[in-house]
This record gives sequence, C-alpha cells and structure tokens, in this order.
Amino acid sequence: MPKKSKKTSKFANNQFDFILCITVLLLLALGIIMVLSASAPSSLSTTGNSYTYVKKQLLFAIGGLFVMFFLSKIDYRFYKKYYWYIYFASWIVLLLVLVPGLGLSVKGATRWIKFGGVNFQPSEITKIGMILFFAGYLSDHKNELQEFKRGFLIPLAFLIPPIGILFFVQNHLSVSLVIGIVVLVMMFISGCKMKHFAILGLIGVVLIASYFGYKSIKQMSTKQEEKNFRMDRISTFFDPWSDSQGTGYQTVQSLYAIGSGGMFGLGLGNSKQKYLYIPEPHNDFIFSILAEELGYFGCILVIALFAIFIWRGILISMRCKDIYGSIIAIGITTLIAVQAIINIAVVTGTVPTTGMSLPFFSYGGTALLLLLANVGILLNISRSSSKV
Repeated sequence: MPKKSKKTSKFANNQFDFILCITVLLLLALGIIMVLSASAPSSLSTTGNSYTYVKKQLLFAIGGLFVMFFLSKIDYRFYKKYYWYIYFASWIVLLLVLVPGLGLSVKGATRWIKFGGVNFQPSEITKIGMILFFAGYLSDHKNELQEFKRGFLIPLAFLIPPIGILFFVQNHLSVSLVIGIVVLVMMFISGCKMKHFAILGLIGVVLIASYFGYKSIKQMSTKQEEKNFRMDRISTFFDPWSDSQGTGYQTVQSLYAIGSGGMFGLGLGNSKQKYLYIPEPHNDFIFSILAEELGYFGCILVIALFAIFIWRGILISMRCKDIYGSIIAIGITTLIAVQAIINIAVVTGTVPTTGMSLPFFSYGGTALLLLLANVGILLNISRSSSKV
C-alpha cells in the first residue's frame, strides 16, 4: 500500500491572503529603510559604524520571514491542544527578568532578558501567548459568555497574573494596557454582553482617577523631590514646552520633526532631528523621522498600509470556518492595530508619552521576529477559507 504523505494541515497548500502578505512585505521594506535612515547617526555615535543597527534589523527580518512562511503552513488548530500550558508559560516567562544574570535593567526598568548575546522583552512572547490562550478558552466556553460571573469575570481573572507582573515587576504599563485592550476586544467579539463592558468601564475610570488623584495629592502634600514619572508625562502632555528640556523633550523634538517635513518631506536621509536631537530615533519615535523625511504623504501611505492590514485581518476573522481561528485572527489584528495607533498618537502628541513601538518599523530584532510569527499564524488562518 502506498505510504500516506504527512501534511501539517489539511489546507496547508491553499492560497493564503495575498493582499495581507504584500501589505506586510511593504511595511517591512519601508521599516528597514527607515531604520537605516533614522539609526545611522546614533549607530555611528555608539558603535562607530552607521550600519550596525540596520544590519541586525535586516538579519532578524529575514529570519522572521522564514518563520512567518513556516507558521503559515502549520494548522492553527494545533495550538488549541496546549492553550493552558501556553497560558502559564506566558506569564511565568515574565518573571525571568528577576533571575540574576538573566534579567537586564534599561533606564531603570527591568523588562529585558539577555540570553546568548541577544536582548529581548519576554512581554513580546506573552502578547501572542495570551491571544492563543484566550482564543482557546473563549471558544471552549462560548455557551457561558452571556453570564456575568462565568462568562465575564472569570475570563478577566486570567488577566490578573500577567498584567500584575507587567505592572508591579516590570513597571510596564503600556504593554499591560495593550494586552488588556486586545483581550477585551476578543471577549466582545466572542459574545460577551455590552452591559458587562459598561460596568467594567465605569469601575476602570473610577480606579484610574483615584490612582492619579492619590499620586497628585501625595506629591503636593509631601513636596517630594522625586516626582512620579507618569504624573509628569500627563502634565507635560497638555503643554510639552513647559518642560521642554525634561519630560516633554521627546514630544517637542518629535513635533519639530513632523512640522519640518511639511507635505512632501525633506527627502529620504535628510532628517535633522535624527542627529541626536531625538533620543534613539530608530525606536519608538521613528514615525517622526518618517514624517520629517517623507512628509504628510509618506505618513498617509504608512497609515493606509496599516488600515489595509486591519481590513484584511478582520476579513480573515469573518471568513474563518471556526470560532477559535476567528478569535485568534481578531486578536492578532487588534494587537498590531492598537500598537500602531498608540505609537502614532504618542509621536504626534495626541496622547501622553508611553513606551510603545511601531510594528514593522521600530528597531528591535526579536520583537520583529515574533511580530512576523504572529502574521504567519494569521496567514495560516486565511488558508482555511477558500474565499480569501
């Protein structure tokens, strides 16, 4: 009898979403070009070579593309068997920053792990891990989602360990916020009631207002010299020029860069602000360098590409043949969309400054590789629908 050929998926050889793939490749190509341009002065100043950072980014981009196409062949339903293991691994990995010799502190925050000469944030693993876990949990408990306790409070309880570790151990509020938003969107799409979200929203507003009110009163009453950096960011958000050499420095320099770009930009490579005015311009504030060099139309192009990505992600979620894949697709799409929206809002001074990278653009090799891994899972889900 002829041997049966092994397949990673029944639909592994189906066509994936071509538009999504092309959009990702365009974003990645533009990101590499902007890292080259934005990082050259910083790289030369730090390492003595203008191409050090872009070489590393390009290497991880190539590796990430291989991972992306490999995962696009792996049946996404495979992950559902292990979603409980994925859950515990997702928040336990965050505690690795406390291991002596493994955890690495950068700018006063212990959010990094140094392993084998490579630095990475374990929170990047937690993001996709939480998406895979909640997709599995919500799809297995879909008949309970209309209930307040079993379908709303219990799923939210699973958010407490990772967000608690991120906030209290790693002091990483921005990632906590992103994971929270992504999970809430997944719960809403899965069928949780709107009134339950309204109750949660009211409680959240009260708690946040109480927290910042307490910090503000304590700061004024004790006249402490060491100010709370989050309170400083909020106060300078309304008037960055009130502390243009301190907390508002990055925002001010970013707005200078955006304003200098005008409609058509100064030309690729001609940014002035990247010459050590904006600290590490190839990281969180790379969009401001893009605006300065490529202008308004360059910004619109990048935003349009992210909009296409979101459109295709939602379409894949809608056309997926099972609820598990649909929830994963909306989770990955929301993750990338929220990060892009928050980053661009920070750079343009629309929201207070927070450490949020721009997907496909900001420098960071392991983050880029894991991002492309997410895209690979999304492409595999697109294979399951013959209509995509």
